[in-house]
Amino acid sequence: MNTALRTPRVVTVIAVVALAFLALPALAVLIRTPWSSFLHTLSSPEVAQAIWLSLRTSAATVILALIFGIPTAVLLSRLTGARAGWSRALVVLPLVLPPTVAGVALLAAYGGNGVLTAPFGIQLSFTTIAVILAQLFVAMPFLIITVEGALRGHGNQLAEAAAVLGASPKAILWRVTLRQIRPAIVAGSILCWARALGEFGATITFAGSFPGISQTLPTEVYLLLQTQPELAYSVSVVFILVSLTVVIALRRSWVGAVRDHA
Repeated sequence: MNTALRTPRVVTVIAVVALAFLALPALAVLIRTPWSSFLHTLSSPEVAQAIWLSLRTSAATVILALIFGIPTAVLLSRLTGARAGWSRALVVLPLVLPPTVAGVALLAAYGGNGVLTAPFGIQLSFTTIAVILAQLFVAMPFLIITVEGALRGHGNQLAEAAAVLGASPKAILWRVTLRQIRPAIVAGSILCWARALGEFGATITFAGSFPGISQTLPTEVYLLLQTQPELAYSVSVVFILVSLTVVIALRRSWVGAVRDHA
């Protein structure tokens, strides 16, 4: 091995400390989990109800994110100059907002006295729809950014060839361009789903925590931590397993993307 490429020992030590710092919390949860009652905890009515609600709302969020996010990503990939900068800033804004502020913003827009809902007498806050809106607000940017990056990075040779052959812009987009970036769409969808599943701050602020209506799995973990910490550890294991699955799935998507562009 080239001596110039050897990693300095101090760098290795610092990196190992950092990796241990990142891994220890998850390992601690696994150690603290009462495995003898793990399945019983997950099958309890309250937890099962929260799991089912989280799965339903996060699935609905991904569907809506695909419907609205892909066209947004296409538009962003074709904008230039100040318009592109401002539009991208609006997409990224939910990612940098504190979760509770995101919830307050959603209340201001879509709550009982919301700017958009009050004139029509619509009440969206503290409902299951509010859960989906909160998840969509914080999770859709992951899909948009991932797809936009892929659109900007892929070549236009096939699209140009299709245009020469007489294909319409709509056909080129759906049959050529989006097919080329399928790994990125899959990766963005998985990221979006994982973020929606784990959303807590905006959800509890905008939708509350009502069993069967807006009490998702993250809010269930929070409530259990106040009264039954051991049960909170058991439910947290679900998120750790989901996160590991997401990492593995994204790795496969990234590998697929690399192979497609190779």
